[in-house]
Parts: sequence; structure tokens; C-alpha cells
Amino acid sequence: MRQNIIVKAGQCSHAGIKPSNQDCCGIRIPEGSVLEYKGIVAVVADGVGSSAAGREASEHCVKSFISDYYSSPDSWAARRSGETVTKALNSWLYNQGQKLYEEELSLASTLSALVLKSTTAYLFHVGDTRIQLIRQGVLKPLTRDHHIIAGPKKRYLARAMGADSQVNVDYYQLDLQPLDIFILTTDGVHESLSPLELKELALDEGNNLEERARRIVAQAVERGSQDNTTCQILQIESLPNEQDEAFYEKLTALPFPPPLKAGDRFEGYEIIKELHASSKVQVYLAQDLEQKKKVVIKTPSINYEDDLAYIQRFTHEEWVGKALSSPRVLKVLAPSKRKNFLYYVTDYVEGETLAQWILDHPLPPLQRVREFTAQIIEGLRAFQRREMVHQDLKPENILLDAQGQIKLIDFGCVFVAGLQELYSPVEDSRIQGTEDYIAPEVQEGFAPTYQADLYALGVTVYEMLTGKMPYPPKGDLRLPGKREYRPARLSNPLVPIWMDETIKKAVCPQPQYRYESFSEFFFDLNNPNPAFFKHQAPLMERDPLTFWKGFALLLFLLNVLWIFLLAQGK
Repeated sequence: MRQNIIVKAGQCSHAGIKPSNQDCCGIRIPEGSVLEYKGIVAVVADGVGSSAAGREASEHCVKSFISDYYSSPDSWAARRSGETVTKALNSWLYNQGQKLYEEELSLASTLSALVLKSTTAYLFHVGDTRIQLIRQGVLKPLTRDHHIIAGPKKRYLARAMGADSQVNVDYYQLDLQPLDIFILTTDGVHESLSPLELKELALDEGNNLEERARRIVAQAVERGSQDNTTCQILQIESLPNEQDEAFYEKLTALPFPPPLKAGDRFEGYEIIKELHASSKVQVYLAQDLEQKKKVVIKTPSINYEDDLAYIQRFTHEEWVGKALSSPRVLKVLAPSKRKNFLYYVTDYVEGETLAQWILDHPLPPLQRVREFTAQIIEGLRAFQRREMVHQDLKPENILLDAQGQIKLIDFGCVFVAGLQELYSPVEDSRIQGTEDYIAPEVQEGFAPTYQADLYALGVTVYEMLTGKMPYPPKGDLRLPGKREYRPARLSNPLVPIWMDETIKKAVCPQPQYRYESFSEFFFDLNNPNPAFFKHQAPLMERDPLTFWKGFALLLFLLNVLWIFLLAQGK
């Protein structure tokens, strides 16, 4: 739904005075949704070591970084995609070098990669290739050379791809401006040309960018470069934040569907009945006329036809659902034909919500609760793998099918790291989620993390066991001092102390004291953690019956003593 960045580019690579070229470079400017969600990539690399191995290393860095970056999920942030790809490349180069070559640094290369996505530039850098920026006539280096200085004229490459089993990748990002010019070069260029010469050649308006790159390389050779010479130039022509009107037109391109009723034919489906209707959405059970199966159609409410934030959230739900693939997550289906209205289609799951199950099972078996928790975690991990946070996990958004299998639903509040990097003129400042299940740090305005979903999971487990919330409903729950955990065993005597303490840790108001992973939480939910026995709860909480029996006995003895003293006084 967003407009895309527009960039012009040019590049040139030459062996120079050397018999072979160990440099390699590549630029990819995709189209459509790939450009929108992944952006533009430029990579330059300079092989280290023997001629054959150096060329192989640099080629592998350039080709694999580009292909693997675009193969990473659209939902990933650019940083995660770039760093994941770079570390995988390093491992491959190092392991192959160990197998095929005896020389140290045989299959090694420098690497400088630039990702231009929406309104931001992301840089990944290893070695002494360079990325520089010309902005408003000023040339500014964005990377630093990884050199070890051994003397006045002696220096060595301190860091390279494939040099070790682990690599430290420099990462940097900056906001883009129109007419920004990025220059990527190997040392054969930037060690032969002065910054002033490089800037003047890159700004030569008499030539297109391809010709400017060729002239920079040729000038470096003329200046006596003793190495291969490579240059890439990319210029920002237009940014998405300059195209708001086009954004609005694209967002509102599809009209809202009319109200539907049983028997209506709609976009290749026949409506069977209305499942749910509210002021925000309508949900229908329908028959896919082509595939002959039942599906669910969700349509937006005409009450929000002019609400751009609402429309963006609705389209966001469909995007998230299509990006996920898990038996524990409701599947969003591709429409049977080209859509003429705004709606989306999902699988039909016959069953009930976990909220209904909780009402029907006030004191559930602990093992059943653990089984449900395991399935919920499996679904949340599907979000985690895509760098997403559900943000609205609660019993109402968890379906149980006829076989007792769980599916997570409702993706309107899902936080997607990759989409957060895309410019949108539509502001939506509302807190995502449902108050009782929102982690305190999210209510305070911090970005959601997986620990926010873990908090909501802890509240859900507590609710399965007790039918209640772990914290009182009144007061400002964002203030830790007012959050007093109500032990689950007070409402459900079947809950052991260690299990109660596990849930208490999961819903701790301070995220640093919660579990760090779903697996750690689930392990303690099944196995007594010795740490939870160091500080025993008061006897009244651990065993109320014994406490009150003891208290009654104490009162009886006090009464006997009082009667005895009265008798002695007479």
C-alpha cells in the first residue's frame, strides 16, 4: 500500500594494472512489493589471498548477499536480514577455505553492503572497502577501514569475511534525503584519489551515473593505482514521504463490500451465514464455489470507510496472515479471483474459543493446561521466527477445534519489525492489544518484544487455571508498586506453589525479571524449580485449612487459660 523509493545507479569494476580482477560488485533494484518490503541493495567486495580464491570469495560475497537478503522474510527488519546473511556468508567462506586451501585467509574478502529501504539506509561493513555519502555538496565517510597499523608504511587488514569462524560486522543506519549520493569503492580507488577528486567526479552532471563510475575507475588507474579498481554510485531521486497523495489513493483503491446475507454470491463465494458482527467488522461463513469448501470471509465495517488508520490495520491483518505458516496459526487464504472489494478470507475452524473453554472448565486438569500452553507457544514461535509480536494474545483470540487443537487468530495488532521500517503518513497512536493482557512496558510506550507476548501468555495460563486475572482490575496497573500478584492457588487449590511461582515470574511487571524465552517458562511450568522453594509462602496461603485449624486451637487454649486465671482470682 506504500509508495516506493526511486534511485538511479551506476557501477564499474576493472582489473587495473593487475592480470585479474579480484574485486566484485552488484546492485539490484527490484520492482513492486519486493522494492517496497526489501528495498535496493548494492554490494562491493575485494578478495583477499591467491588470485583464484580471492575472486571466488568476492563473487560469493556479492552474489550470495544479494540473493540471500532477498530470500529472507519480508517481515524481518533490514538489520536482522543483513546480519543473518553476512554471518552465514562468513561461515561458508571460512569452512570452505579450511577444506580447499592451505593458505591462511585463502578464501577471504572484504564486504560493504548498502540497503536502501523506504526512507532509511542500512550499512553492513567488514574490511577496507568503503561507503561514503555526498549530501549537500559535502563528502562524508560512513565506514571505517579495519586496519592494523604496523609502521609508517605498513598496515594489515584486521578484519575480513572468511578470516575466522566468527565475524564482527559494523552496522550503521541513517535517514535518507532527496539527492543523497552514495559511493561504494574498493581500496584501489579511494587510496588513489583524494576525497575532493572523488566528490567532483561523482557530482559531474555532464555524465550519467554509469559514466561517472567509469571515469572514477579510469582516473584511479591514471593516478597510479596498484590494485583492482571498483566504484558504485547510487543517487536518491525520490522518497516515499514525498508521495503522500499517491499513498492515500493506493490505500483506498478498493471499496468496502456491501452488507451480505445468506444466499448472496460474492467474489466467487456463497454466503452461508453471518458468524459475527460488530461496529468494526463483519465475519461470514461462506462456501468457496470453485474449491467446494467452507471458508470465513472478514469484511470491514462501513463505519470506518473514511478512517485511513483503520483501513491500514485491516490490510495489515491480511498481510500478516499470509506471511505466517503454522498449524497453530489461522491460515489466511489467497482469494479465488481478483478482488474488487476490501476483505480477506481464512480457513474455517469449527470449534470454540479458549475463553468459552475456560468458562466450561472452572478447575481444569493441570496437564490439560500444559498441553494448551505448549500449542500456544508453538504458535507464538511462528510469529517469533518472522520477527513479529502478536500483541493481542488472549483467550478470545485462541481457537480450539473439534480435536482440541489450538489456532491463534486476530492479527490486527501484530508488530512486524520489517514493516516498522516503512514510511506511512497514516498515524495510529493507540496502544495495541487488550488492557489486562498488555505488558506494562508496552503501556508505557516501549516497543513490544517477545517478552510482551510471554507476559500475555502468563496471564492466559493464569486465567485457564483460575478464570480470573493475576492482578486487581482497579488502579493504574502501569505502576509496579500497585501491582500485587494474587496467587493462583487461592482460587485453585490444585495449583502447586512452584507452578504458581512460575506464572508469577512470567507476569512480572518488570520485563528484566521475566523469563527470557518461552521454552524456559514452559520447562518450569512442568518441572519444580528449586529456586521457588527458597522463600516459602505464608502457611495461610500454602495450607489454609491447617492454618485455620491451628488458629482455632490457639484461641481455644487462650480461652482455657483465661478461664483458669479467672478461677484463680476468685
